Amino acid sequence: MTVPQVFDKRRCELGEGPLWHPERGQLFWFDILGKRLLSRDETGARQWQFDEHVSAAGWIDRDSLLIASQTALFAFEIETGARSDIVPLEANNPVTRSNDGRADPFGGFWIGTMGKAAEPGAGAIYRFFEGKVERLFAGITISNAICFAPDGRTAYFADTVERRIQRQKLDDAGWPEGAPKVFVDLSRDGLNPDGAVVDAEGCLWNAQWGASRIARYAPDGVFLSAISIPARQTSCPAFGGAELKTLFATSAAEGIDAPADGDGLTFSADTGITGQAEHRVKV
Repeated sequence: MTVPQVFDKRRCELGEGPLWHPERGQLFWFDILGKRLLSRDETGARQWQFDEHVSAAGWIDRDSLLIASQTALFAFEIETGARSDIVPLEANNPVTRSNDGRADPFGGFWIGTMGKAAEPGAGAIYRFFEGKVERLFAGITISNAICFAPDGRTAYFADTVERRIQRQKLDDAGWPEGAPKVFVDLSRDGLNPDGAVVDAEGCLWNAQWGASRIARYAPDGVFLSAISIPARQTSCPAFGGAELKTLFATSAAEGIDAPADGDGLTFSADTGITGQAEHRVKV
């Protein structure tokens, strides 16, 4: 595994939601508090500004994304910047905004919400599927770590303040089956689970806010290794690159009075381990 390098020097107040578009060979990510979408590929860097918080995305086709904002899930045309709302998302609740999200193996999209000031229990986790949004889990303070195992029958998520990553069994249509169970309990080590992704071997990579690292856990929850990221508040990983062996990582400068060189930047590292291609969202 190589030492992480700076992939993009634009500092994000709250970098989140990295997405490698498998058809474009392009990384997209968000600065939630900056209300912007950023991207970079071999041709250079781009960004799009919004008038509300945006936080997570899935890919619909080569030219469009599904984006989660504080009021809606909407289709976004990459080249033109055109927006078309699909369904509302807590649009009548001024307290909350969207946070972590990812497409599932069935073409659905899981998206978490949270209070803009992390109000206790103000958020939830939803699933968008076949044109509708359904709430899966309520009373969430900081929704995070939404990701899916290669078997298509296991989902993961976390409420960061509880310092536990949950494992959720899924049925044949991708809906939760039974109650979630604790996958990894980080409370003993005082670690804060942020965004996560699962590689092709079924191991979960979790960004741990405040610990400058991304930790890898076996399918049974056993800690395997960690990669140090030169940013204090590492927020979310994503696999990409031509062979899906590059690990990208966002970070945040939020709340840091004197940001160091890496705080809020986006990084990449060659892991030698293959990730999963991001699933396509069906709309």
